[in-house]
Amino acid sequence: MAQREAMEYDVVVVGAGPAGLAAAIRLKQLAAQNAREIGVCVLEKGSEVGAHILSGAVMDPRSIGELIPDWQALGAPLNAPVSEDRFLFLTQGGSLKVPGWMLPSCFRNHGNYVVSLGNVCRWLGKQAEGLGVEIFPGFAATEVLFRDDGAVRGVATGDMGIGRDGKPTAAYQPGMELHARYTLFAEGCRGQLGKLLEERFKLRDAADPQVYGIGLKELWEIQPQHHQKGLVIHTAGWPLANDTYGGSFFYHLENNQIAIGFVVGLAYSNPYLSPYEEFQRYKTHPAIWPFLARGRRIAYGARAIAAGGLQSLPRLVFPGGALVGDDAGFLNASRIKGSHAAMKSGMLAAEAAFAALGAGRSHDELGDYPEAFRASWLHDELHRARNFKPWMAKGLALGTVMVGVDQVLFRGRAPWTLHHGHADHETLQTRQEASPIDYPKPDGTASFDRLSSVFISNTNHNEDQPPHLTLRDPSVPIKVNLELYDAPEQRYCPAGVYEFVKNDDGSDRLQINAANCVHCKTCDIKDPTQNIVWVAPEGGGGPNYPNM
Repeated sequence: MAQREAMEYDVVVVGAGPAGLAAAIRLKQLAAQNAREIGVCVLEKGSEVGAHILSGAVMDPRSIGELIPDWQALGAPLNAPVSEDRFLFLTQGGSLKVPGWMLPSCFRNHGNYVVSLGNVCRWLGKQAEGLGVEIFPGFAATEVLFRDDGAVRGVATGDMGIGRDGKPTAAYQPGMELHARYTLFAEGCRGQLGKLLEERFKLRDAADPQVYGIGLKELWEIQPQHHQKGLVIHTAGWPLANDTYGGSFFYHLENNQIAIGFVVGLAYSNPYLSPYEEFQRYKTHPAIWPFLARGRRIAYGARAIAAGGLQSLPRLVFPGGALVGDDAGFLNASRIKGSHAAMKSGMLAAEAAFAALGAGRSHDELGDYPEAFRASWLHDELHRARNFKPWMAKGLALGTVMVGVDQVLFRGRAPWTLHHGHADHETLQTRQEASPIDYPKPDGTASFDRLSSVFISNTNHNEDQPPHLTLRDPSVPIKVNLELYDAPEQRYCPAGVYEFVKNDDGSDRLQINAANCVHCKTCDIKDPTQNIVWVAPEGGGGPNYPNM
């Protein structure tokens, strides 16, 4: 195979989400303010900036206001200010609306905006390029490069044109090496390289286990009479059981579009639970379906969410680089918001890297970054939210009461901190301990099957490439997952990737339909023996989300 070429930069950023783009923009802003030249590039595995971005999303404009104070004049796509908050507790046939005066501040969204985070990232990408940042979409960083002293030297992109058999095809192109004095990892939740760095540098040794949710989302165009621009609805309760963490979001964008979605905490115990099916039946609720009636579903996607909060943050820095955004886990679960936190973390890391470059340093630890975080409003916000997820993990009834005590009575400053005791893959009951769940068949109007949903995610992978979903031990799916848990991967995957089929002799085997994968990473998180490994496929592969 041909030797890889190398490119040199001062800072390489892996991932063109809100954290990575904010970091790149801040670096170039500081360079311009100080009349210095620094080389900054951003790698993005999606086919374009925003292609793999999926979020609710209600956006707190605090960070974008700090980063680009004139964002409104520059046309940032924050066009739907929140006009009303509603919070509903659902039963199977009814709903209870929480009076506005009873809502904790974390559920109040005055001053925030309903956005497509993908479009916000596309706009941020243009601002970054205008400042001289080089952005390379369609190039997945698949390898961390290290110096002889163990410090991160940069990253390499994956080879292109490798066949399913692992051999180069006629379209073969070797990957590129990108060397940097500092490398910022902003891959989003459960980043492939971030996970490797956490293990190599023992970044999680003093942290709680990270805990996750899976967020499923659809974009609909609804009838004008059902639309209220800026309306924000959240629900808890049905269809989930009391002991399962989760809830819905229902956001009214502009142009008669709504973003509707469902989040299920991945610490759930029943192996028969299907987050996808829970989402589909949620839409049939009499408090929800009237909004959607005679509407049209436009897009679908899914993504894992790092929800552990402050207790689960790893050490952020290591020789030669840092973790930012959801690669570290900066989401504020109580506010159901992460984009402002991701951007702020990227800005803080950029400021630390710029100072280090100015001092002639390279490949060491950016100690100013975690110090600046601890002194920031972001740390204060996450500290006030730190008990939300642990309380809600104790069940809807107890959790609601105790979150009220924590957030209303103590205003997030209770004299205790709860902790996450288990990783999500450790929580499944066996098939003998659990009760199957009878999900209704999709009706094609409110609820839909997985394959039709994957179709409107615009997911595309080169069929002739090495599989990006691999098994450490091919025998485990049958001997462990099927035998003990009745194959939960065929239910927790929101894209129909994992399918158990019969061989000619009647025995079972796992068929992995990797072409369906929407890169949510749920399998990498929830597989009970951590036997499934997700890695980035050939650059540009995966979903192509419009307006998500």
